[in-house]
Amino acid sequence: MHQASLSQEKFLWEKGMRLICGIDEVGRGALAGPLVVGAVVFPPFSKPIGGITDSKLLTAKKRRGLAEKIRLQAQAFAFGEIAPQIIDCKGIVFAFQAAARQAIRNLSLEPGFFLIDAFPLKYIPARKQKAIIKGDRQVYSIAAASIMAKVYRDELMEKLDERYPQYRWYNNKGYGTKIHREVIRERGPSLHHRMTFLGKMI
Repeated sequence: MHQASLSQEKFLWEKGMRLICGIDEVGRGALAGPLVVGAVVFPPFSKPIGGITDSKLLTAKKRRGLAEKIRLQAQAFAFGEIAPQIIDCKGIVFAFQAAARQAIRNLSLEPGFFLIDAFPLKYIPARKQKAIIKGDRQVYSIAAASIMAKVYRDELMEKLDERYPQYRWYNNKGYGTKIHREVIRERGPSLHHRMTFLGKMI
């Protein structure tokens, strides 16, 4: 299994920057449920947790186990989430920026630098951030944020599944599986579906 590297964080720590925050989103392509952004800050010169990588490469069981280890080691972590109605109204790009801002505001401390998967943050000065393509596979803090956000969002979708079992969200977590799409066509969407993502299905 590929292991995300702490090299970006170590470089910044050695430059005297102490509070380095990894940022990643989950749920961008889902048909239902919120977009969630995770933010994670590790203590300077932390010893890496084995197995930290892009959440999409991990089983649900492995993600849960790693999330618990991250909770114990992280100096701070937080989440931001944007509802489907706002995604429909404002678009997914706005939703990411808004969820990231919410996650950062929810942290118990103020980071000095941000490592972000793929997309820079519009409201953070360029000197205080670095956006990295496929950062969730390469950069330790970003991968940790990916895992935390995925576990958090999966738990949200499992709770929603109790109210809407017909959509099988417990299994598909809101993504467009064949069964999920068939149920939408047969029964129509719920209040938690992203109407702009459904296209010709409705």
